[in-house]
Amino acid sequence: QVQLVESGGGLVQPGGSLRLSCAASGSIFRYATMGWYRQAPGDQRELVASITSSGTINYGESVKDRFTISRDNAKNTVFLQMNSLEPEDTAIYYCSYRPLVGRTYWGQGTPVTVSS
Repeated sequence: QVQLVESGGGLVQPGGSLRLSCAASGSIFRYATMGWYRQAPGDQRELVASITSSGTINYGESVKDRFTISRDNAKNTVFLQMNSLEPEDTAIYYCSYRPLVGRTYWGQGTPVTVSS
């Protein structure tokens, strides 16, 4: 089993920034993709960004040039720096951990609200 603990969500004004963190613990795999997904009320869960163990990154179209994902493999932690936040970014943000084989693990979710 893999446990994911997220932190860093909250309320921010439009144009502001937030930094999310997610630490993985438990049965850590040598190779795993970590990432962030989000889900707004009434919408499907969508990819925000992902990063492989070797550093290959993928971003969702709506966050390119505004969000930056990074990871610290030694600490099994992934970060999401979110800049120029917009009201449309309001959602629950979920950390994901996907090994090469087996199931994907999910965090409990952290809310991000962008509002003036």
